[in-house]
Amino acid sequence: MKTVIVGTGAMGSLFGGLLTLSGEDVWLVDISKENIDAMKLRGLTIEEKGKTLNVPVNAVTDIASIGKADLVIYFVKTYQTERAASDSLALQKEDTIFLTLQNGLGNEEMICRKLDPKKVILGVTGQGATLLEPGRIRHAGWGETQIGELDGEITERANQIAQMLQKAGLSALVSSKIQDLIWQKLFANVGINALTALTGLKNGQLLDYPETVRLMEALVSEAVEVARQKGIRIEGNPTEKVKHAAEATRENRSSMGQDFDYKRRTEIDAINGAVVREAQCLGIPVPFNEAVTDLVKAIEKNF
Repeated sequence: MKTVIVGTGAMGSLFGGLLTLSGEDVWLVDISKENIDAMKLRGLTIEEKGKTLNVPVNAVTDIASIGKADLVIYFVKTYQTERAASDSLALQKEDTIFLTLQNGLGNEEMICRKLDPKKVILGVTGQGATLLEPGRIRHAGWGETQIGELDGEITERANQIAQMLQKAGLSALVSSKIQDLIWQKLFANVGINALTALTGLKNGQLLDYPETVRLMEALVSEAVEVARQKGIRIEGNPTEKVKHAAEATRENRSSMGQDFDYKRRTEIDAINGAVVREAQCLGIPVPFNEAVTDLVKAIEKNF
């Protein structure tokens, strides 16, 4: 299955590197020339459990040079999604599948505005990775990747993708409840990302201080109430699941934390900001999410 990874930050590089190691025909594409040039020159370096792997990869900045693809996986920031979807039309053939494993809310709508929704699959992943420098990442968290069709049907193509990910050592399964899972992943992003950015802590370190634990609980509690009001099915204890996710990725610096480290624009509007927007529509107060959204956006303006 010829696979194109769109977006070669920490997570895109992780999936692209592990799929390449498993023998898949993989291409990594990014508008960041610095990252692509580093991978062309030295390959992709993955630090994992005390080991260092160097993976020769196909890496380009010109998406049209790749040709047609069987599978396209998006790992770009939410604010880059619409452009990425437009650019990836160059990869499309009749049976090309487009899978998003991005954070936040809104990616599905932006992709489906540019592409046939029948070709789109949604997904969430609990993997964690940190970009150390161009062409070098650390695999710092292990979790399940779940994918599913927009209508909840369990299909052969979704099973085929899950099997490919499993072969690459990425725990994966197909779900009939992917829309609910996207909200569950949002809870983790809401409770972890902005706090790591604002405090400078790694994911697991948020659990080491009563102050950040209280903030995490408040942020998640607000998001859960919004989800309930929207009719999202919620299983188990979302707050405890978020804490488990933080512990499972203890040594990882969240994507928003990494954005702060490099003084880049964040995805706050698609995470805590999305909770604020949905809450406003429902008339639900979410003061903690409003506060961290405002703080992140204020700091961003000084980058």
